[in-house]
Amino acid sequence: MAFVNVENQRIHFLRDGTRGVPVIFIHGSGSNHTIWEPQVRALAPIAQPLAVDLPGHGHSDLPGRTSVDAYRDFVLRLLDALQFERAVIVGHSLGGAIAQAMGLAYPSRVAGLGLVGTGARLRVLPAILDGLLNDFERIAPFIVENAYAPDLGDDLRARAIAELRACDPQVTHGDYSACNVFDVMARLGEIHAPTIVICGKQDRMTPPKYSEFLASKIPGAQLVLIENAGHSVMIEQPEAVSRALFDFVKDLDA
Repeated sequence: MAFVNVENQRIHFLRDGTRGVPVIFIHGSGSNHTIWEPQVRALAPIAQPLAVDLPGHGHSDLPGRTSVDAYRDFVLRLLDALQFERAVIVGHSLGGAIAQAMGLAYPSRVAGLGLVGTGARLRVLPAILDGLLNDFERIAPFIVENAYAPDLGDDLRARAIAELRACDPQVTHGDYSACNVFDVMARLGEIHAPTIVICGKQDRMTPPKYSEFLASKIPGAQLVLIENAGHSVMIEQPEAVSRALFDFVKDLDA
């Protein structure tokens, strides 16, 4: 396992590739770097992909953060620690919010954006916020059921619930609270980094209309809607997501 010190915290990441543009993969609320393993492998021949465990997640030290801007600044410090002048920032859900915030606040450090299953505004059901603090055992299966297409298999369901429960409920609550107040709908036109927007057609947490709005407001953004996938599109259809990101990064290099 690889670690780097960022803001006095030991941060874990998975890294592959030795040439090309750095690509930072950022997971969503209560998740970890493992959701991006197929994409890290796929991009290794043309880039330097790196999937990070955000603070408080996976193998990274506590605490987590409670705002998108705090996570955004963590990613900036991560780039500094890794000595990456610029990188493509790819994020899922909360990670996509962090990526947008990076594109708005630190455009000189962003070579491109990959916005996966996310939106410019990410309101969260009050029942989820309350359940994370008061009934985590009950709310975890509810979150998972809505994070995948309806035909989710039993094995994947059990694995997803176990992974969500492995994250400290306070950290996951902080993640969802950060999402709940995130809103850059009026600022998307200020993003000028090359952008690809990817969404599963059966996404119930951030429906395709969220991605369509992103793509319509970010100048030059490319939209990719993927069949037979819900909110966790990079897990449900890893080859399709990897192919879209591979082509996007390859075009950036060209």
